[in-house]
Amino acid sequence: MDRRHFLRIAGGGAIAAATSTTLAGCSSALPPEAIAAWQGPGNEPDVRRWILAHAILAPHSHNLQSWLVDLSVPDEITLFIDRSRLLPETDPFSRQMMMSQGTFLELLDLTAKQKGLHAEIALFPQGVFAPTTVDARPTARIRLVPDASVKPDALWTHIFLRRTNREAYEARDPAADALQAITASTAGWAVRTGFVGSSQPDLLQQHRRIAMEAWRIELVTPRTVMESIKVLRVGPTEIARHRDGISLNDPMVRALAAVGLFDRSKAPTPDDTSTTTQIKDFNANMAATPAFFWMVTEGNDRATQINAGRAYVRAQLAATATGLSMQPLSQALQEYREQAGPYGEIHQLLGAPAPRFTVQMWTRLGYAPVIQPAPRRGLEAHILKA
Repeated sequence: MDRRHFLRIAGGGAIAAATSTTLAGCSSALPPEAIAAWQGPGNEPDVRRWILAHAILAPHSHNLQSWLVDLSVPDEITLFIDRSRLLPETDPFSRQMMMSQGTFLELLDLTAKQKGLHAEIALFPQGVFAPTTVDARPTARIRLVPDASVKPDALWTHIFLRRTNREAYEARDPAADALQAITASTAGWAVRTGFVGSSQPDLLQQHRRIAMEAWRIELVTPRTVMESIKVLRVGPTEIARHRDGISLNDPMVRALAAVGLFDRSKAPTPDDTSTTTQIKDFNANMAATPAFFWMVTEGNDRATQINAGRAYVRAQLAATATGLSMQPLSQALQEYREQAGPYGEIHQLLGAPAPRFTVQMWTRLGYAPVIQPAPRRGLEAHILKA
């Protein structure tokens, strides 16, 4: 969620105005330790740790970073999902969590190639999760095998530049060669990709409308909006301590939180100014969005979800390489009951009738201002201790 949206939850305009005059010199930059992982692992001698230091920069739902790895077997990495970092309200079947396991595995694979290693990835080596739950079994086991035929992938060079950009996008269509590069990046994965832009104004408007309605539903459903509020990290101290979730470092928000005027204990009501303002701001961004991108799979088993995540991060890296930004529009793809209307509409609009097909990813696409990277917990937080 955009930090400017949550500013409206914080209190009245008079308080904000009074505070802004006293905090003009405060910085909203994230604390250096929260984004230190984006500087890379340097000369890390352990090749597995060097590879993993890149993998933890993968995109993840709500920036929860639910990756745990076991390094107890030489030349192997066993990946688990951190079940303390799930989204049971907005992602009740953990489909998005499986995609986030996939984004991690793809960056791991890309990085292994830089070292001349083939990453042999075996999904669910102890058995596949049930369709609606996850458990303590590993999601993947990876063996790193030297292979002279392995060639570096050009997408790897964009890992440190990749961002999920929620700002307003410029009102110009993505270049045709950029769209071709994004499509080509997912070749080899069983996904169908597509785009819509200004050349199809009626269709573009339908995408915007569905996104707006799905966002509204999530904001007015107390348990789903609270799932986001619970992972808000307000101010440099919280951000540096957690290095995950949704970061708010705006000086006014920090001041309001410091004096107890930024209430994170309950959801705002549907007619609260904070809710209506967020809807208005989101709708303005959607109305100006020049293009949308999507990925559809046939089937929706756990391996398909992971592989869709691998394809998605490749698409995002390809977009980054061409100067484009993406923002996932997850709300309409989520399987909780209040989203049934938008869920059905987007599947119908994209020619992907459920349950045979699943829209695994749907994003805004466009040119946007440069932003800071999201906080990362650091490699040690992901390594299981003996």
